[in-house]
Amino acid sequence: MKNSRWYIEQTSEDEILCHSLKEIIYSGKSPYQRIEIIQAGNFGKCLFLDGRMQSAEADEFIYHEALVHPVMLLSDSAKRVLIAGGGEGATLREVLKHPVEEVVMVDLDETVIRISQEYLPEWSMRAFEDPRVKLIIDDARAYIEKTSRYFDVVIIDLPEPEDEGPAFLLYTKEFYEKVKECLKENGMMVTQSASASLINLKVFSSIIRTLREVFPYVKPYIAYIPSFFSPWGFTIASKRKDPGKAEEALNEKLSFIERKLRFYDLESHKSMFSLPKHIRTVIENRGVVISDNSPLSFY
Repeated sequence: MKNSRWYIEQTSEDEILCHSLKEIIYSGKSPYQRIEIIQAGNFGKCLFLDGRMQSAEADEFIYHEALVHPVMLLSDSAKRVLIAGGGEGATLREVLKHPVEEVVMVDLDETVIRISQEYLPEWSMRAFEDPRVKLIIDDARAYIEKTSRYFDVVIIDLPEPEDEGPAFLLYTKEFYEKVKECLKENGMMVTQSASASLINLKVFSSIIRTLREVFPYVKPYIAYIPSFFSPWGFTIASKRKDPGKAEEALNEKLSFIERKLRFYDLESHKSMFSLPKHIRTVIENRGVVISDNSPLSFY
């Protein structure tokens, strides 16, 4: 091998990933986490938080389109949207492709937002300058617990929680109950739901099981993210509407936005929501309810 510099990412006690390191673009710390941006051989510019890949130039569009557009199009209304997390700005970028009236984005780490705008401007595409956007620097749970506002759609784009980390209590039953309270009666939420790889399905299945304790309608789906080296889990939950029975109107709704997208279309939607048998089996038979008293570290 000619390359002698590698960025080593530890994804579990038993697994590491190596990314060829062409350049360290930024390295620093915020009050909450370590922030690194590197130039990698295969994936271009990459954002790492606490040593774990969050987003890569080559394929971030897959993750962000998969996270945002199903819930936006399956919802009866998506005029008022809340984003929890999403500091790079790409989730916000995708939401603004819809005719929304207001987007409230709440993120704890102002440094991630600032550094991403400086070094990763392709992610946000100046989305923070849109007059429909209200950016709030706060803990997402604290904001959701105290807000008196109601939203059509809530999008949860937070890092996976580690012990005592900033997202540790943002995947619990109590948190999802508060999210439910701030949704309108016909509202929907979606959350990134961690790896859906064969060796790490406990986390994905636990998020689904926890959401089922709170919402009457819960629909998981997956998309393969090359820079994560894994199929990635997402979960939609709704107070009144079964997401699985809302697909009939998708084709018509997609017509106004599909030309703006690189990954998501009707065929991709069907593929994402068609889970393999082994994943369906684990979802139905494993997983734990995540609570404030019994949080789950993803690592």
